[in-house]
Parts: sequence; C-alpha cells; structure tokens
Amino acid sequence: MCIVTGAGSGMGRACAAEMARQGGRVVVTDINEAAIEETLAGIAAEGGEGAPFVCNLRKPDEIGALIAFAAGRFGGIDVLHNNAAVHETDLTNQTSIEELPDDIWDAVYEINLRAIWLAIKYATPHLKESKRGPAIVNVASTGSFVSYPQAGAYCATKGGVLMLTKAAAVDLAKYGIRCNCYCPGAIDTPMVQKYYEAAPDKAAIMSVLTGAHLIPRLGRPEEVAKLACFLASDDSSFTTGAAYVIDGGTLAWRGVNA
Repeated sequence: MCIVTGAGSGMGRACAAEMARQGGRVVVTDINEAAIEETLAGIAAEGGEGAPFVCNLRKPDEIGALIAFAAGRFGGIDVLHNNAAVHETDLTNQTSIEELPDDIWDAVYEINLRAIWLAIKYATPHLKESKRGPAIVNVASTGSFVSYPQAGAYCATKGGVLMLTKAAAVDLAKYGIRCNCYCPGAIDTPMVQKYYEAAPDKAAIMSVLTGAHLIPRLGRPEEVAKLACFLASDDSSFTTGAAYVIDGGTLAWRGVNA
C-alpha cells in the first residue's frame, strides 16, 4: 500500500500511476480535489486501485489524518512517497533573498520540508508493521546540491530534504525501513510549463531549462516514476540513505549548451 503526496499532477501523478501499474494500492493525495479525481480515473482505466484524500500539507493535523486514513483504508502502509513541493515563483514575484516575504518563506518550508518530516513521523508506526520491505521515497532536487537565481527558499528546503532523507535512513534502519530520495532536473510538469508559458521569450526560457542538460530536452514524469518505483520496491533492498540524480547530466559538468 502506497501514499503519494502531490499526486494530482506532474511527477506525483506519474508516480501514483506507475505504482498502481506495478500492483500497488495507492492513496492519491493533493490539495486539489479535481486533480485527485483525474489521477484516480487514469489509475482505474488501467485496472489499478486507488483512494482519494484531500490534504493541505501546511496543516499538521491534516497530515496526521492522511496517514490514519491510508493505514485504515488499505490495512497498513508499505510505501510513503513524499512528492509534493512548491517553488517561491509559484507564490510571489518577490523571490530574491533580500525581498522574499516572510510568509512565502514559511509556505515553501512548510510544504517542502516540514510536511515530509511530519509524514515520516506519523507514518513510521505503520511502516514498522509492514510485512514487506517498507520504504520512504522523498523528492529532492538538483537544487539540493547547487543553487539557482531567485530560489533561495526552494534550494534551502531541497537541501534539507536530502539531509532529512539521510537522517531518517539512520534513525529508521533499526526498524527495517529504508529511506531514499531522488533529485530531478527540469521535468516536463505543469509547474515547469507554467513558468515556460509566462515567459515573453519562450525559446530563451527553454534554453535556460534544458541548457545544462547533457540530454538536450526536458525530462518526462514517466521517467522519474520508474526511478521512484525502483526506490520504493524490493529491487532496491540494499539501498538506503541515498540520493539518486535524474537530471539529464546537469550536475556532471559546469557547462551550458548554446
């Protein structure tokens, strides 16, 4: 039984669909109820099984309710996939460190990092009871390693996700719970498309998005989902505390393609 946060679109939707495709029963959670239903419809169309849960990850009590619902709905929890995230550019046009509003910093932190810790905290008693190899999979970023302009809150929280992943792997190893993260580059998601569509010079923005990729294109959510499912499965049974980069080669060099 799997939980996928932020599963209403993008990488979360692809991960939920792939987990269901591989036989998992999935609790699909997001803040957008209509988006949840779209994800579930896709799962059902392929014969998979899922259940909806609307959750605001800024509210700890709702995270607790999500975990309790998931454990009750499918009789336990085997996989917790913390996918949901937000970028300050989604919330404000004041994104530079010196002008970022306090409340925007708080929102990015609460969704990107605090919610992951709370979900892990609340899910651990159930993961301990799993009859298969229980696993936690977190979404970090290339921004866990290097910074981008106008993304101080995002990069700070994504760096935190990487280290929280390692800390959880250490603390939960005694229960047989593995915890890993993956670090995407620019992936073709609604978040990226919104950024692209708002740009006056679309060719220039696409060059920015893909210029550091050695594979000269955006990544696809389905490619990320394959990696997430590997980390969630017993195929990665000797892997914990790891950060897998899926970035088209971005961090392999210091260049930008012209």
